[in-house]
Amino acid sequence: MKSTLFKTVAISTIFMSLFSFKVVADDDDEHEIEMYTKEFGLITLEDARKKALAAKPGVVKDADLENRKFSKGWDYEFEIVDSDGKEWEVNIDAKTGQVESIHRDWF
Repeated sequence: MKSTLFKTVAISTIFMSLFSFKVVADDDDEHEIEMYTKEFGLITLEDARKKALAAKPGVVKDADLENRKFSKGWDYEFEIVDSDGKEWEVNIDAKTGQVESIHRDWF
């Protein structure tokens, strides 16, 4: 039992170190997202991240703010890696904070 717990903790630690907790790839992206958030009255990236992780627990690998071309709105798009190493894409409506979609990222 202790050996299994140790392995789980060790794997989790290694996994978390591979994917840094930083949500956005670089500062320019982060500043751009902040600008849009304030300008359009969107929920914050941090609030959206919490909602995405509540919907699909794991580690956030990447996050973007996407303009929906057809429905004229904004989504936060999160790439999340779960405890089994599977990648998921979670979309959060940037205006309402509602989970728009969760689907497995096959690539």
